[in-house]
Amino acid sequence: MRSVVLPAPGIVFGSYPERRPSRDTEHGRSASALPGFLRTDPVKRFARNVASARKRREEVSNLSQAQLEQALLKLRAQMSRDGLADELITEAFGLISHMSHAALGMAPFDSQLLAARIMLENRLAEMATGEGKTLAAGVCAATAALAGIPVHVMTSNDYLVTRDAESLRPLYSALGLRVDFVTQQMEADRRRQAYSADVTYCTAKELAFDYLRDTMIRKGVRSELHLRLARAAVPGKTQSRETVMRGLCMAIVDEADSILIDEARVPLILARKPDSKERYDHHEIALDIARRLIDGNDYRLNSGAMVANLTDGGRERIDRLASELGAKWRNRIHRHEIVCQALAALHLYQRDRHYLVERGIVTIIDEMTGRVAPGRMWARGLHQLIECKEHCETTDQQVTSAQITFQRFFQKYLSLAGMSGTIREARSELSSVYGIEVVKVPLRRPDCRRLLPTVIYPDRHSHSRAVVSEVRMRQRKGQPVLIGTDSVAESEALSAMLSEQAVRHTLLNARQDKAEADIISSAGSVGSVTVATNMAGRGTDIALSADAVQLGGLHVISCQHNTSRRIDRQLVGRCGRQGDPGSAQTLLHLEQPLFQRTMPAWVRALVARSEGLARPQWLVRLVAHVPQIMEERRNRTQRRDMLKQDLKVERDLASIDRL
Repeated sequence: MRSVVLPAPGIVFGSYPERRPSRDTEHGRSASALPGFLRTDPVKRFARNVASARKRREEVSNLSQAQLEQALLKLRAQMSRDGLADELITEAFGLISHMSHAALGMAPFDSQLLAARIMLENRLAEMATGEGKTLAAGVCAATAALAGIPVHVMTSNDYLVTRDAESLRPLYSALGLRVDFVTQQMEADRRRQAYSADVTYCTAKELAFDYLRDTMIRKGVRSELHLRLARAAVPGKTQSRETVMRGLCMAIVDEADSILIDEARVPLILARKPDSKERYDHHEIALDIARRLIDGNDYRLNSGAMVANLTDGGRERIDRLASELGAKWRNRIHRHEIVCQALAALHLYQRDRHYLVERGIVTIIDEMTGRVAPGRMWARGLHQLIECKEHCETTDQQVTSAQITFQRFFQKYLSLAGMSGTIREARSELSSVYGIEVVKVPLRRPDCRRLLPTVIYPDRHSHSRAVVSEVRMRQRKGQPVLIGTDSVAESEALSAMLSEQAVRHTLLNARQDKAEADIISSAGSVGSVTVATNMAGRGTDIALSADAVQLGGLHVISCQHNTSRRIDRQLVGRCGRQGDPGSAQTLLHLEQPLFQRTMPAWVRALVARSEGLARPQWLVRLVAHVPQIMEERRNRTQRRDMLKQDLKVERDLASIDRL
C-alpha cells in the first residue's frame, strides 16, 4: 500500500490545519473535469467494499476480546501510516460493524456502510429520510478517527448534537475513541476539551463562530513557539489567548443541502459591543420617517430580497424630513440606509413568520428549520428597528469584528463530506462551489409511499376548509396525519380552525421548540394529528404504531411551497420511511407569499374561477413549481455574489495583515 498524507495536525499541515485560499479555489474546490455522463458510478466499486466488510465482520465475530483489541491496535497503526486505503477501510468497517452490534445492539445495514464509504471519499451521499443517517455518519467518523483524523460531525441543533454523540458513545468507546460535543452555552475551556476528542459533534454555526474567534486569536500570536513560551512563563494565564479547535481537518455534514446551500445566504458575523460613541438611539425617528413615505412613490418593496429601494423622490423627501434633525442625520448615505432598513422592518419582516416576541424579547425564527435562533441578530440596525416597532427594549447595535459565510468556511476544510435525503437538485451548485459530487444510496427497502394530486385554492379560507375536511376524514379512519405549514402564524391559525371543528391535534412551532422531539416521536400513533412549521432537519423519526401501519401509515399534508423544492421533499419524506406505507398531498393557495411575489395575474384569474385547480396535473405542477424555480435561481445568484464578496473581504484583510 502507498503511504498518503492524512488531513490531520502534523508536519505537513501544521498545528492548525486548514485549506488556504488560492486563485484556483476562488470558486470552490476543483471538481472532476469530466462531464457527468462520462464519470464512473462509484456505487458498484463501493458495494464490493461493503460485501467484503460483511465477510470480515463474520470473521471478526469469532475473535476473543484480547484478539479484537490487538486487531484494532494493528489497524490504527496501519491507517496512520497508509491512510484510508480500500483494504484498510474494509477492515475498519468489519470491526466497526461487529463492535456496533455488541455496543449498540444493532449492526449497520449495507446501505449505511455504503453511505459511509461514499463520504470517506469526500462526496455527498443522498440517503433517503429514515434510512439511518446517524449511524452512517458514525461509521464514517469512526473510520477516519481510527486513522488519526480529527472529525467534526455537524447536525442541525444542540438537542441532536447531544443525542447523537451520547447515543453513539458506546460504539466509539469500544473502538478506543473519545467522542464529545459542543453546545451553545459552553465556555472556552469546555469547548477546547470537546474539540480535543477524536470525534466532536456540534452545529455548523458553533463551529464557524469558534473558527472566527480562533482566527482573531491566531492573528494576535506571533507563532506557536511564542504561545508555548508564554504558557510556560505564566501557567494558566494564557487560556483566553489559546485557540479552542485543532484546525479544520474533516467535516461530516448532516442535512448537507440545508447547511451548504440554504443557510449559505446568511453571513456569520462575530460582533462586539460598541463604544458609547458608536451607539445609535435614533431608530424611532427612522421608523417615523419611514411611516410617512408612500409605497410606489417614495419606495418600492422587494419581498424576494427582503429590502426596500428608494426612488429619487423618496430620497429627496427623506432629505427634507431630516433637515431639522441632529448631527447624526447629516450623512446622506447613512440616513437613506437607516430609513430603508426601517421600511423593511415595517413592511417586510412579519411577527410570527420571521421572528417571535416573547417576554419583551425579539427572537429570530430560522427560515429553513422553523426553529428559534436565540443569540442571532439582524445586522445594520435592522434588529433594533424591529425591537422599536414591537415596543421592546432596544439592545445594543453590534459592531462587526469578523465575518464569514458557510460557503467560504466549508471550503477551508481539508476533507469535506456529508449526507441528506434531498440533495440531487443542488448537485451542480455543490460541485461548483465546494467541488464535491453527489452519489445516491439505493433504498434498503422498496418505496411504498403514495403521492396524491396537488391542488391550488384561490384563497386562504377555501384552502383551510379543504385541509380541515381532509384531516377529519383521515382522523375518523384512525390514520395519523402530519400537516406542514410555512410560519408560526399559519400553524396557529390552522390549529384554531381545527379546534373549532373539535379535531384533536398537537401544535409544533417555534414556541414549542423544546418539546419537538416528544411531539414528533408520538406523531405516528393512531388518530394523531400534528400541525407543524417547517420540518426540514427535525432529525427525529416518526415511529408508526402497528395499528397505524395497517391503516395506511402516516399521511402528510403540505400546506406550503418553500423557496426550494428540496425542502418540500424533506416534508414528504416524513412518510413512507424504510418501506412503511404512507401517503402525501400538497394543498396550496394563491395568497401564500411565494405566489404573491411571482404569480402572473392570468394564473390567479384561472384559479379564482374554480374552487381549486386540480386538473390537469401537468398544469398544476407547472403553476406550483415555476415560482420555486424562479426563487431558486434568485437565491443561487445571491449566494454566488455573497461568496465573491466574502472572498474579496478575505483577500483585503490578508493584504492588510501583510503590511
